[in-house]
Amino acid sequence: MPNSVLNPPNIYLVGLMGAGKTTVARALSRRIGYRCVDSDHEIEARTGVSIPTIFEIEGEAGFRRREALVIAELTREHGLVVATGGGAVLLPENRERLRTGGFVVYLRVPPRVLHERTRQDRNRPLLRVADPLARLETLFAERDPLYREVADLIVDGGRGNAQSITQLLAREAAVRCKL
Repeated sequence: MPNSVLNPPNIYLVGLMGAGKTTVARALSRRIGYRCVDSDHEIEARTGVSIPTIFEIEGEAGFRRREALVIAELTREHGLVVATGGGAVLLPENRERLRTGGFVVYLRVPPRVLHERTRQDRNRPLLRVADPLARLETLFAERDPLYREVADLIVDGGRGNAQSITQLLAREAAVRCKL
């Protein structure tokens, strides 16, 4: 991972919805002086509609195409902390871009904790099902190996709070990204 003052490596946070990627990305970016980008928010800003609306109109496949374009653009930039969408790792090209584009952190959180964090959130199209916990367990089983595949570091996001995770990641980024 080449590094210079002009091209600092990006830090990518991956994990399931509700893992705390956006919260940690914001705190970490403030702490290390990087710009924070949430890939889902970027998609919403570019389309002018919410993620659930994109899912309704274009389906998950349409959303994943839009997500791949955003990931491709973000991985060409430098000095970012990027909170990726939970499914960003589903496409092989996204995994490759993340893996080669910077330092990837997997915020690993058990499905039961994710369920507690997301159960009141109506902005999660994949959880609009009869049994959201079962859906989270299925998503976890499918995606955990993909998150592990791209991760340079796996952090137990189910323990501690955003502040302690941010402190850990700031220390790791200082070493691994030569900050």
